[in-house]
Amino acid sequence: MSEQHGAERDGAEQLAALEAVLMVIEAPASLEELAGAIEASEVRTHELLQELREDYDGLRGTRVRGFELRHVGGGWRIAARAAHAEPVSRLVLEGQTARLSQAALETLAVIAYRQPVSRARVGAIRGVNVDGVVRTLVARGLISETGTDKETGASLFGTTPAFLERLGVDSLEELPPLSPLLPGIEDLEEFS
Repeated sequence: MSEQHGAERDGAEQLAALEAVLMVIEAPASLEELAGAIEASEVRTHELLQELREDYDGLRGTRVRGFELRHVGGGWRIAARAAHAEPVSRLVLEGQTARLSQAALETLAVIAYRQPVSRARVGAIRGVNVDGVVRTLVARGLISETGTDKETGASLFGTTPAFLERLGVDSLEELPPLSPLLPGIEDLEEFS
């Protein structure tokens, strides 16, 4: 067997191994984690990720797949294409109430923009008790405890990588600025 043929086989095996890992992970995996899993350099792993992405997007002479390779939540994962959200939702969510209530969405927004923030501070901003809503958001994995307030000892909350993944962003910096959405928010910032 020639050296080139052996290298091609090894490359194909690495590609298949990477694809297998991406198929079974539950949360986005970093480049470092993926490289460790397939025992390849980060540079090589990045090349393989790009090859998979091009393959799934139909850029390598194959058909466009119903799934795509995404970089979200600080890592890589395979996900259904947005164009197919409706049939996927019908199957996955049938009979479930997966939507967040308006109260949960408002609480999640306050936490996303103010983190780390205490439950009491979120309640003061919203003007209502948020204990039940915070429990729901923690149970759904969208927020978690990030520490304690040094002055009050209260638990502080922040968003999780699952939150970023659901929004389809890599970091909180990609969230839109609040000012255009809420005129007068600058005045509120002074009292925080």
